[in-house]
Amino acid sequence: MKAAVCTKLDGPDAIELVDLPEPTAGPGEVVVRTRAAALNFLDTLITRGKYQFKPELPFSPSAEIAGEVVALGEGVEDIAIGQRVAGYIGWGGAREYVAVRRDLLVEVPDGIPDAVAAGVSVTFGTAMYGLFDRGRLRPGETVAVLGAAGGAGLAAVEVAALAGAEVIAVASSADKLEICRQHGAQKLLNYREHDLRQGLRDMTGGRGPDVIYDCVGGADADAALRSIAWLGRFLVIGFASGAIPKIPLNLALLKNCDIAGVFWGEAAVRDPAAQRRNIAQVFDWIAAGRMMPHTSEVFPLDQIAAAIRRLDARAATGKLIIEID
Repeated sequence: MKAAVCTKLDGPDAIELVDLPEPTAGPGEVVVRTRAAALNFLDTLITRGKYQFKPELPFSPSAEIAGEVVALGEGVEDIAIGQRVAGYIGWGGAREYVAVRRDLLVEVPDGIPDAVAAGVSVTFGTAMYGLFDRGRLRPGETVAVLGAAGGAGLAAVEVAALAGAEVIAVASSADKLEICRQHGAQKLLNYREHDLRQGLRDMTGGRGPDVIYDCVGGADADAALRSIAWLGRFLVIGFASGAIPKIPLNLALLKNCDIAGVFWGEAAVRDPAAQRRNIAQVFDWIAAGRMMPHTSEVFPLDQIAAAIRRLDARAATGKLIIEID
């Protein structure tokens, strides 16, 4: 089988396309014929050895896949060969076949293309877990999404809007903000043209957002937290800026607010049943036409290095998908 593998921790430049033996399904596993794999910001980190998880070399990038089941391991009885599935696998998705724990996979409804299904698990899984489990979001509250046009941010925009929240999208250009508006954001804030702290306060009548969904980190985290509402929830999603902020804890005291980490990847491993329920709900919304994840670009497997460079350059809006034939 064809597989894209990292041979060194030098980012996309160290990815090679190689031939590997097809995997076999161990106990509790299935083998999936991968039709599409999705990339996330974590792929820029894991290929450099800078992500929370550090797989042994060589390994394939891509944490999420979609395809069909082609083999069943011992003890797997609740799924059939030929069933279309998608799921979060940590890494290893950029290859034609992959052996996956059955409990990590969700059945894909008819009518949802593989390229769409592949891009749901990480970003929408994070949004569902972050907004509802960690953020305790309620209808009518205001959510500010930092880095709103990226894959993680845009998923949060869609989920929060569907949940009945007022969504403020924060991004760096008019084009990116327009994409956010198309996916449910009611208010738009260009942080390069307006002060972030004051802009968030102005857009909420001086009250501040109830929930801040921060995909960016860096200096913007401090500015956004200073705008948060009384009893607000600041959700730490990631650090796309490359800088981990040092937050003065007196801000949490003065606003009587929560600062909550959202380590979705570990949560999904610890409670795969909850992750499957969340993704099944998202698939139901997509199948019903209530949301449509945004795909920025689609690349063939042999162009995966170029795709990761797009993530490095912060040039993607929504998801980057690798099609595997």
